[in-house]
Amino acid sequence: MRIAMLSYRSKPHCGGQGVYLRHLSRELVALGHEVEVFSGQPYPELDEGVRLTEVPSLDLYREPDPFRVPRLREFRDLTDVYEFLSMLTAAFPEPRTFSTRVAKLLARRTADFDVVHDNQTVGYGMLDVAKRLPFVETIHHPITFDRKVDLAHAPLKKQLPLRRWYSFLRMQGKVARQLPVILTVSESSKRDIARDFGVDPSVLEVITLGVDEVFVPPTQPRVPGRLVAMASADTPMKGVGTLLEAVAKLRTERDVTLVLVTRPVKGGRTEKLIEKLGLEDAVEFVSGISDAELVALMGSAEVACVPSLYEGFSLPTAELMACETPLVVSRAGAIPEVVGDDGECALLVEPGDVEELTSAIRTLLDDPDRRARMGAAGRRRVLERFSWRAVAEATAAAYERAIEDFNQKKGA
Repeated sequence: MRIAMLSYRSKPHCGGQGVYLRHLSRELVALGHEVEVFSGQPYPELDEGVRLTEVPSLDLYREPDPFRVPRLREFRDLTDVYEFLSMLTAAFPEPRTFSTRVAKLLARRTADFDVVHDNQTVGYGMLDVAKRLPFVETIHHPITFDRKVDLAHAPLKKQLPLRRWYSFLRMQGKVARQLPVILTVSESSKRDIARDFGVDPSVLEVITLGVDEVFVPPTQPRVPGRLVAMASADTPMKGVGTLLEAVAKLRTERDVTLVLVTRPVKGGRTEKLIEKLGLEDAVEFVSGISDAELVALMGSAEVACVPSLYEGFSLPTAELMACETPLVVSRAGAIPEVVGDDGECALLVEPGDVEELTSAIRTLLDDPDRRARMGAAGRRRVLERFSWRAVAEATAAAYERAIEDFNQKKGA
């Protein structure tokens, strides 16, 4: 098959969309398919054999100058003007503007592809694409939960800007209800998409994510007292505040350190809480590291924590399991589906419960034999259930069904 894969942004590190795009495209090529990725900025890291078509934008949220003011010569058309004006009114326009841009590109190339697969954009332009070509959408999870958590934690003066930021969700709900095939990554996400976006469950199919083979158990001893946590964004939904409070409690009785794989907002809630709790010498931030460095870090921890209030799948959880790192995780979203609910691979705690999280971490730090058993069980579960090759095979089968259904409707 000739496959066009679309992604409005494809951050290669600490971002699920970029991880999904890279590994799925690689395995589809390995199965003998042709894959061309259309991506907005930041552009993805792709493997050999996968073609990239860059879809330029104003790149308004790039590091290290997010919410920047572009120079006049950067504006190419009305879509760029709309994108900039939307940003000025506190909206997040990227899903809509990328879908407009890529729809125009694909309108000139309908003969080049057998199927189009969009990764989480869910913009109005995708409806135009779906009229011309067989179409499959992936929604990892509906961002409605992110909005709910952010609004619950925001002061009154930030409520209106936050509602404006999340205004793209109205568009995503309208578009999702009109799409023929939607893939998602867990039964939890399937239920939430059906409920929050009003999507007919019959168009939803669950295909879990995979874990890359680079995630392996460590060859060096783990660092005593080291905790590791992953947070793709410095937001309340990731539960970092709960974890920091737990670390502060543990520091009163033992020597523990925390490595957070994230880039905190300068002067944001995480930095302020670290200062308030007196944890400046106990918390280290790491970001932009290579896969090899990430694997080494995951394998260096005695315990890893996933304190999120919600996850559509939580790929870092599975990657940590592949590294045989014992886990303390929230009983939230799809996390119990990933680790299992029998306690063999992870201790599950209520999201946001500082005391329960502290107790669970303490329990594992005090029991090296249990940590070893839990790590081994986690790796076995990953090897049995989470393979990118299996993801690619199931996704290719979904493409074939989408092509058949499209051709039947076209011929009717």
